[in-house]
Amino acid sequence: MSTASTQPTVARGWWPWLVVSAAVVVADQLSKTAVLSSMHPGMERRLTSFFSIILTFNAGAAFSFLGNAAGWQRYMFSAFALAAAVLIVWLLRRGGSRMYCWGLSLILGGALGNLWDRATIGKVVDFLFFHDFLPMRSAAIAWLDPFPAFNVADSAITVGAGLLIVESLWQRRHPSQVRTD
Repeated sequence: MSTASTQPTVARGWWPWLVVSAAVVVADQLSKTAVLSSMHPGMERRLTSFFSIILTFNAGAAFSFLGNAAGWQRYMFSAFALAAAVLIVWLLRRGGSRMYCWGLSLILGGALGNLWDRATIGKVVDFLFFHDFLPMRSAAIAWLDPFPAFNVADSAITVGAGLLIVESLWQRRHPSQVRTD
């Protein structure tokens, strides 16, 4: 019996994954441009009872980490994003399963989208805002309500990281089917 059908699909070539990353950057920047051109900082457009478009800026990282620092964090997070981009391109060139490459390319696109903001305006544009979405409130998760505003790049990074986690868990459960490049 052949094991070829149980092997994870191996992605060939790395250029198509850079196209995925570029598409994330384009979608991220187009959405930010639309919000920047039609709203002013702090302005909110409530679309549902739990979701709004709100223009806000984040000089820090996820959840505004170091957002109130003196400005040096812009350069630190930019350097981190550049280093991550170089590492991800290297990993994509090595190849891997489709899920692995999807995860990496989404993270790359998100990192470059937010890097563009830091390089051009010094902070990241956030505009997707969920509020009052936690059905049960508890002190343990109170910091999540309201959830901080985010953007398309942040979403791509989160989905990409999720795909890498799923890929890692799958490989742990199926060690005889570890991908080969």
